[in-house]
Amino acid sequence: MKNHSPKKELILLPVLFVAILLCVAGHFLLQPNYQESHTVEYLLAALPFALFALVIIAFKVASKSENDD
Repeated sequence: MKNHSPKKELILLPVLFVAILLCVAGHFLLQPNYQESHTVEYLLAALPFALFALVIIAFKVASKSENDD
């Protein structure tokens, strides 16, 4: 089993923070105050695709750091 350096794992923290921010923003935008806005509706529809893109970025960064070892 390989030992992973914490420095390479800390590279993924910004991706994690962006994902958390998107989830919190999505829950905030689901409030009844924003029910009539079409822009908010489009943003909420695009939210899963943005999170999926973050997962792909995280996989690429993790595989790159794994290949560097």
